[in-house]
Amino acid sequence: MLSEWHKSMKTTQEKIEQAVQQAVFEQIWHETGRRYVVGAVSNRHVHLSVADKEALFGAGYELKRQKDLKQPGQYACMETVTLVGPKGRIERIRVLGPERPQTQVEVSVTDTYKLGIGAEVRMSGDIAGTPGGVLLAGERRLELTEGVMVSARHLHLSAEQASAYGLKDQDVVRLRSGGARAVVFEEVLVRSGAGHEMEAHVDMDEANAAGMRNGDMLEII
Repeated sequence: MLSEWHKSMKTTQEKIEQAVQQAVFEQIWHETGRRYVVGAVSNRHVHLSVADKEALFGAGYELKRQKDLKQPGQYACMETVTLVGPKGRIERIRVLGPERPQTQVEVSVTDTYKLGIGAEVRMSGDIAGTPGGVLLAGERRLELTEGVMVSARHLHLSAEQASAYGLKDQDVVRLRSGGARAVVFEEVLVRSGAGHEMEAHVDMDEANAAGMRNGDMLEII
């Protein structure tokens, strides 16, 4: 009971922080004409279909929620898997929930060299023609014919947030990071609507190159 109360309080606190942050960003936008968003570093992870989840963990298996993610309804799970390619393997890849219609494994370009998998940069869900690999969970083995990809950088915005910034779903923007290794991220796709909350996703390679950490501000230019 106490655990549920703590979870509810944490959710409420996060909502308040997001609302305050959004209000501050909108004020900066109106006063200076500069638009800022929150950046997030996306590490390698896997989204499983129901069938593939059961192939790896057993019939009727339910994923165990570890923590909620900023994007509404999405969460990190306790479960991890190993991805095996022609050259090597990467262990402890986090499973994200809930289940999706198709399984996709999102890795970095650096990961592809270790695995020996020539994965392409794709937007989430666009897995047709992508390479496959082997997923391991304990003694269970699943061969994927496709689904291994490098996720394209993108910007999540709710409909209200996008409207406030004069943007809409499928727009393409540029994002500038700050600091000693400041860079401009080109070709950032806006994903807006129900189920989205302000957060720009770049992968680990991109973040390391820019000296970027979770929660850093990026400017839309």
